[in-house]
Amino acid sequence: MPDTGSVAAAQSSLATRGVHHLALTTEDMQSTTDFYVNVVGMPLVHAMKVPPGVGTGPGNRGNPPYEEVRHYFFDMGNDSLLAFFEIPKGEKPQSDRDAIGGMQHCAFAVTPDQFEALQARLADSGYDYDGPIDILPGLVSIYFYDPNGIRLEACCQPDAGDAPAVIGSVLQTKAEAREELDTTGAPEEWIEKVTVGLSP
Repeated sequence: MPDTGSVAAAQSSLATRGVHHLALTTEDMQSTTDFYVNVVGMPLVHAMKVPPGVGTGPGNRGNPPYEEVRHYFFDMGNDSLLAFFEIPKGEKPQSDRDAIGGMQHCAFAVTPDQFEALQARLADSGYDYDGPIDILPGLVSIYFYDPNGIRLEACCQPDAGDAPAVIGSVLQTKAEAREELDTTGAPEEWIEKVTVGLSP
């Protein structure tokens, strides 16, 4: 296993501190709120409507092109947020999670206790899930869908208890990463550049 300390030591040079919020879409904010608060267990922390003019007016900064849509935020844990915009019903088609540029799934880190509690809440609420499935050594997951058809994953490191190490759970050595990168046909200098942060 690579030295996770070298990754921690490089924190000050990283481009970001992680996810501030992930913004998704729904056409039914009530069922979405009920699912994330009461089933997944993410508290609602902010409920608003986007101010007038930000949807179709000159103040639009990439928001959905509808006026005064609902925009709710949920606490994902670890000081990061999950957000939803409510698109008017029937205005947009259901997305294909495997489309280029789409979101294939969103995975949340959970502790063993949270993992068990989530499975119980899903079952009690009538939501099916796949798993638990061994994903990587020491990492087990369940997969399920929210009311919008968004595929979700809950990742647990049973041996880590209440202190999961997300990066450490997938971190490779340079040699391990190269086994795949060498199959891309990319130039050697590119492979060296993208693996510079990995230990030998």
